[in-house]
Order: sequence, then C-alpha cells, then structure tokens
Amino acid sequence: MTAAWTGHDTRLIVATVLAIAVIVVLISKVKLHPLLALTLGSGTLGLVAGMPVAKLLKSFTNGVGSTVASVGVLIAFGAMLGKLLADSGGADRIVDTVLGRVRGGGLPWAMALVAALIGLPMFFEIGLVMLIPVVLLVAKRSGKPVLLLGIPALAGLSVLHGLVPPHPGPLAAAGALNANVGITLALGLLVGIPTVIIAGPLFGRIAARMVPDAEPPERLVPESESTDPKHRPSFAATLSTVLLPVVLMLAKALADILADKENLARRVLDFIGDPLVALLLAVLVGMVVLGRPARLNRERLSSIIGESLGPIAGIVLIVAAGGGFKQTLVDAGVGDVITSLSTGAHLSPLLLGWLVAVAIRLATGSATVATVSAAGIVAPLAATLDPTHNALLVLAIGAGSLFFSHLNDAGFWLVKEYFGMSVGQTLKSWSVMETVISVVAIALILPLGALL
Repeated sequence: MTAAWTGHDTRLIVATVLAIAVIVVLISKVKLHPLLALTLGSGTLGLVAGMPVAKLLKSFTNGVGSTVASVGVLIAFGAMLGKLLADSGGADRIVDTVLGRVRGGGLPWAMALVAALIGLPMFFEIGLVMLIPVVLLVAKRSGKPVLLLGIPALAGLSVLHGLVPPHPGPLAAAGALNANVGITLALGLLVGIPTVIIAGPLFGRIAARMVPDAEPPERLVPESESTDPKHRPSFAATLSTVLLPVVLMLAKALADILADKENLARRVLDFIGDPLVALLLAVLVGMVVLGRPARLNRERLSSIIGESLGPIAGIVLIVAAGGGFKQTLVDAGVGDVITSLSTGAHLSPLLLGWLVAVAIRLATGSATVATVSAAGIVAPLAATLDPTHNALLVLAIGAGSLFFSHLNDAGFWLVKEYFGMSVGQTLKSWSVMETVISVVAIALILPLGALL
C-alpha cells in the first residue's frame, strides 16, 4: 500500500492540486472565462496524471456531453419559467400580495419569503436584478434601513441558489453524484428554511447596525411599478405555477419511498415527477396561466422563451466544462485516491465535500465552479452512500460553494453597487451573510447525516 501511495497515487494528487491551481489562477488572476479555465485545467490534470491524450480527450468530451444531457435542458426550462414569471407580471403580483399584508417588523420576513418564492425558478443574478428595485422601493416607502430588508432577500435567493434544485449548482452536483433530485429537493428545503431565517431576518438586524449608512444610488430606486396591475396573473395562479415542479418532484420522492415499484400511482409520479418532465409541464402551464391574463400572444410568448435562453448559455457551458473536469478526475483515478484518503482519515464524506467546495469557492469566486469541481472530486464516495446521504452530500457541497463571497465573485460587486456600499461594508454584510449561510447549513446537514 505504501509503495502504491508513493508512486501513482502521489502523482494523481499532485495532478489534482496543480489542475485546481491552474483553474484558480486563470479565473482570478488572468481573468479567463471559467469555461476556458476548466477546459485547460482538465487538460493539465490528464497530462500530469499520465493519461493518454486520446483517453483524456474522450473523458472530457464524455463528461461535457453527459452533463449537458442531464442538466443543460433543466437549466433552460428553469430560465424559461423565470422569464415568464417576470414578463407576465407574476413576480410583481407575488411582491404586491405579500408586502401588501405586512407592516413594520414583519417586513424583513416578508422580503425573505418574496425572495424565496421568486427565486425558486430563477438564477441568482436574475433574481437579484429583479428583487433589488423591490427592496429599494420598500425601504424608501417604509423608512427602514436598506440592509434590514436587503439581507433577508439576498439570503432567500442565495440559499435557494446553493441548496435547492432546479438551480444549476445543486442539479449539476446531483447529476455528478447520481443523487435523487426529489430527495435532494426535500432535504434542501428542510435545511434551507432555518438557514434563511438565521442568515436573513436575524442576521439582517446585525448587518443593518454594522452598516447603518448604506445609501443606494437614487437612480436605482424605482419611482413607480413597472407593470399594469390590471393585466397580471392572480397570486394563486402565479404561486401554483412556481410551486408545480417542486410539488411534482417531492411527490415522486415520496412515492419512491412509500409505494412499491409496480404501483400505478408510483409509475405515474415517477414520470411526471422527473425533473425534466416537471419543469417542462411548469413551463407549458405557465405559458397559459401566466400568459393569458398578461395578454401575451403566441408571438410574444415565443419571443419570451427565446430571450430566456441567451443569458444562461454561459452558465450551461460552465457547468458542462465542470462535468468534463469531473469525468477527467474520475477516469484518471483521482476519486479512488480521495476515497482511500478520507477512509483512512475517518473523515465524514459530508464534511469532506463541504471543505473541498469551500476551498474552490474561496479561490475562484464561483459557486457553480466550486460545486461541479467538488462534486467531481468526491464522486466516488457517493457510490458507497445510500440515497439519503447521497442527497445530503449534494447539499454539503452546495453549502460549501457559498462560503465567504469576496472580491473575486461577480455577486459581490453586484451587491456592492446596488446597495451603494464600500468594499469594506460589503465584506461586513454580504460576505459575512454568505459565510453564515454556509456554516449554518453544514451545521444542520451533519446531524441529519447522523440521524437519517
């Protein structure tokens, strides 16, 4: 065992560390796009590990192809649903309905709820751009500190982004680890709700005291609502559309646990609760339920669906390149070495997944890169886990991918500019909030792993 470790295994570990270092330097220093950085990092890994060039190319392309097949279409459907929600006025309806019923001390909690509802089918950046005007408008009308309302909204978005499918990170990790998406979704909500409460409304009070003088640029504060309330879908219709894929996926997960394989109800739920079918149904329902009240004709609906795909092309390709990196790691044999190391050190797979994701997140600034890379590194561990612990490993990686957003993260600069804060103020508020999310989530995930 010692001879094997000092030879081939050592070379594989050196290759992994060097490949990650290449990715980190290319993204953070050279400012190269993550797609190119992950591709070059995969090449570095394979060549240093001694893989034949033909095998290296095949591993990378197979990883890219399988990831796009399993995750790419899901990301596209999620983007379509989010765009329909925004352009129909459904998102505005949710905001108006929730905030119209809340006053005073309940506003931070309402902002967290609004962010969670709107953010469920949307990517973080899209949800952020949609929510910020709402936060600024409510802060202006209520006279509340902007961070008292902003931190809960950001926490709601960020937790969903890291822990709950159909967001790209959790989907990519679930695909890499062959985890059940329904179980991941159920456990993600179980962990996510208390995490949002602690990192959102509760930490928001502290952040508002630490940074009391955050002043958003006046030009960003909206003067009036953007859509005509007369032509918006109802609150019930909007909420039903948003929650439809979640309910179908959770129903499938429950049926898999409670019913035998030949049960007709289980077979039906296995089909309609598959993430691909569930999201497709939500998009089709949304086109009717959201589009009709908003008077969106067929041409406009087609345009909305087409427009939703452009912004997520980069995300799909980054996730795909991460899949290629993951497959290169697996085929080079790195995962087996990591498995033997963690077994020898008696390190929990959940804690190992979190630590690897934290390291890559701090180095690259990208939650998505951290998720897909960490999932590839610890993938062999998943083969030894039952479906519940496999889903918890997805969540542990997602939690690690959110740790301490700082100057190399695009989200850091978005929050800084929108809220009119200095770099130091953004570190004290947004960066600490992300760290709270990551630590609280893993603190909940580890006991769940011991209990379930």
